[in-house]
Amino acid sequence: MVNQDSMTQEYPQFERATGIYYKNEVKTIKKSGSAFQFLYEAFMNAWEAIVEKFTPEHINLGTININLYRNGNLASQNNGIYDFVKFEVVDNGIGINDTNYNRLLNLRDDSKKMSNKGTGRIQYIHFFDHTYIDSVFKKGNDTLERIQITLSKNDAFLSHNAIIRLDKREECDGCDTGTTVTFETPLVEKDKNNYSTITLDDLRKEFVKHFLSLFCENKAKLPKIQISSFINNEEKEKFLIGSDDIPTPDKDETLEIAYSKLDEKQKIVPSERKEVFNLKAFRLPQNELSSNAIYLVSKGSTGVSIDLNNLRKDDQIDGKRYMFLLSGNYLDDRDRDERGNLELVDSKDFKKQTEGNLFPEEVILKDTIKDETNGKISQLYEELELKNQEKNKNIDELKRMFLLNDKTVEAIRSKIKNTDDDESILKIIYKADSELEAEQDSKIKEQIDELKLLTPDKSEHYQTELKQKVEDFVSVIPLQNRTALSKYVARRKLILELFGQILTAELESVKNGKKQRIDEKLLHNLIFQQSTESSNPEDNDLWLINEDFIYFKGFSEFKLDDVKIGEDYLFKRETEMTEEELEYKHKCNRDAGDRRPDILIFPQEGKCIIIEFKAPDVNVSEHLNQINRYATLINNLSSDNMRITTFYGYLIGENIDTDDVMDADSDFKSAGTLNFLFRSHKYVNGKFGREKGSLYTEVIKYSELLERAKLRNQIFIDKLTKKSE
Repeated sequence: MVNQDSMTQEYPQFERATGIYYKNEVKTIKKSGSAFQFLYEAFMNAWEAIVEKFTPEHINLGTININLYRNGNLASQNNGIYDFVKFEVVDNGIGINDTNYNRLLNLRDDSKKMSNKGTGRIQYIHFFDHTYIDSVFKKGNDTLERIQITLSKNDAFLSHNAIIRLDKREECDGCDTGTTVTFETPLVEKDKNNYSTITLDDLRKEFVKHFLSLFCENKAKLPKIQISSFINNEEKEKFLIGSDDIPTPDKDETLEIAYSKLDEKQKIVPSERKEVFNLKAFRLPQNELSSNAIYLVSKGSTGVSIDLNNLRKDDQIDGKRYMFLLSGNYLDDRDRDERGNLELVDSKDFKKQTEGNLFPEEVILKDTIKDETNGKISQLYEELELKNQEKNKNIDELKRMFLLNDKTVEAIRSKIKNTDDDESILKIIYKADSELEAEQDSKIKEQIDELKLLTPDKSEHYQTELKQKVEDFVSVIPLQNRTALSKYVARRKLILELFGQILTAELESVKNGKKQRIDEKLLHNLIFQQSTESSNPEDNDLWLINEDFIYFKGFSEFKLDDVKIGEDYLFKRETEMTEEELEYKHKCNRDAGDRRPDILIFPQEGKCIIIEFKAPDVNVSEHLNQINRYATLINNLSSDNMRITTFYGYLIGENIDTDDVMDADSDFKSAGTLNFLFRSHKYVNGKFGREKGSLYTEVIKYSELLERAKLRNQIFIDKLTKKSE
């Protein structure tokens, strides 16, 4: 909360955060891809301040000025290049009173109306080194106060765990409420160059396009919105955004879109629950509209686009192009950290969900929004519906020409766009035909359900009946799937043969060497190609070690500094590290980030599998501590949002003596007839406030892995290679 004795405090003072670490937190809110997102955020804050002061019915009493300051020289008028100085957004709204200031201090505060989470100011500090806010607000009934604030994420601020500095707060006689936000010193050179060359007319067009839905809703009572250009502190040009600049929607319609849910068969079905959306359609001359598009609008801001099935982007009909704006409370409620960036779920991800995941039981799918909106658009414009009819006629011709499956074509007809050419249409149909997912799953489930009728303990004909069921089951599996399975089993047989040849030194590349020593790289590359990553079962042969490993995200011979899971690096960046962490990372004059574990696998959050290979003639007992070291580095240097504390280690070689291993580390035990050694637990040291981790380790021979893999796969290989009886 704002300190009531702030008028007597010394300035400037950093607003230190409690319960949050800004150095990490600001990274979780990504910089927008829009070059002017910071201006859009400042403009909407100004708009909301005007609404709060004058009420929605009288927002025409408000003013918002967007000022671009640049310095020019003799050549600027000819080449259009100026030196950027600053942007200003000035309004006569309610100002940053105590309530608004407290919201400014509390990241992710959702107390404000309009579904605003309050993180827009992070866009300020992602774009500019300094953002200055100068605001006058009413304190009580009569007193006016002025507050001056600076926002930044530079080291001077973050070292105080702050992004806000209160520079001054004082009474202000004879002032009027309002706020000036000033942006200085762009952090990225590309942005600076953009601001140095953009024309005022282009900036005006950007604002009209971005806030078109908001402006349309308030066309009759817009605030006074002015965009001005200042060269060497002199106003050179200005534009007013008034009702004449706002196109009138050609059509303004509502549509209902149903939620989706999963039924007991895990099939997506529509729910009875629906939401109302608004669709504004604009039909404008092609010189005023660069492309046809559908935009999703949230909180007045034009955001992401969705596919427009009826037209290509650059199509025009009678010299006109089409733009559609879809808005609604459902979209407003799913706005992300920067306005217009929506959190929507597509059908593919929704169908994959499992109990306890992030998705609610019912959602409106992005696919449904796209389909329903395009369907509505076809109803609104006859000329677009004619294009839809042309598409269907073309699909039917292709179906007859290439003898395409009727059920497949009808199942995916609505997914084909009017803009798809013949090649694209055929690819879509062939892909759907090869999968036939819904129909095949249904038939396969019918076969599985019928297995319940088989009773091994009661039927004397059980084996005969089971054989018939198997044949029926196989008949519903597409031929290409059966062929693919055969190829996969055949590949495993070849890999096992190659593994055995390497171990017996029968490969020509080994025989012709100067030594009979087997290079561990041969074995490493056989199992998982060095310097590659994988999240696909067919990208590696980790099944030789454990069948489960093929399904997880894996990295082979990657520098620890380069390992990246999703958008996050495994290791902290050095700019994020403390001096102690940096010293630890560079111990013994070696950068730990340059270390390359043979294989890292990440089965789930907080867990890591470390695999190390040793050449068959290397004494494995001399390397028992290698995996411990990797686990310790990962535990202590991993990114803050990727804490890993549970480790599983596999040290694989051939020269393994049980007594030698147990003499080197008495915590290892023999697994007896299973022919490997294991250490069930070892603490992984925790530093820099990190908790201790836990490491389970196995030491196992290549030859043992080979025998196990042969046993697991033998029955499949026999079926593939032996003649049927």
